[in-house]
Amino acid sequence: MAEAHGRRDPRFHHVGIQTNDLGNSVAWYEDFLGCKPSWTLEKFSDLTRSRLPGIRTLTELTLGDLRLHLFERPGSATDPAVSDVRIQHLCLSVDDPDELVRLRDRWIALHGSGRYTFALDKPPTDVVVDADGIQSFYAYDVNGVELEFTYVPAQAS
Repeated sequence: MAEAHGRRDPRFHHVGIQTNDLGNSVAWYEDFLGCKPSWTLEKFSDLTRSRLPGIRTLTELTLGDLRLHLFERPGSATDPAVSDVRIQHLCLSVDDPDELVRLRDRWIALHGSGRYTFALDKPPTDVVVDADGIQSFYAYDVNGVELEFTYVPAQAS
C-alpha cells in the first residue's frame, strides 16, 4: 500500500556501510557496480559522533535509485568486538539472468587484479537456481559485507 490515510508509507533511502578504508571501498564500488560518488562529509553532528565514535569521513555513492553511504571508522569489519557492522547481507536484483554471470565474473576479475584489500578473502558462490526459478549468487564486498545478486523471473514475483 503506497498511501494510507493521506500519508505515504516509509520508503527505503540508503544503506550505510562501515569501512576502515574509505578509498578502497569507494574505488571497489565504482569499479564493481559502476557507482558514482555524489557527496562527502568530514564534519558531523554531536548525534552522529555519539552513534559512530571515531567517524572520519562519509561518502554517498549512487547507481540509479541505489544509494550507499560508506563511512570510515577505525576498527575491523571482521572483528565484532570493534566493529559496528550489523548488515547480514544486501540483495540487489537484476533484470536478466545473464547479468548474474557478468557480475560474478567481474567480481573475480577485480579480486584477481590485486588492486583491492578484502576483509574476507572468499570467492563468490556459484549461481544457483531454486525450485521457483529464482537465480542468485553471493559475494563479499571489500569490507566483508555479504552481497546477494538475484534474478526473479516474472512467474516467481
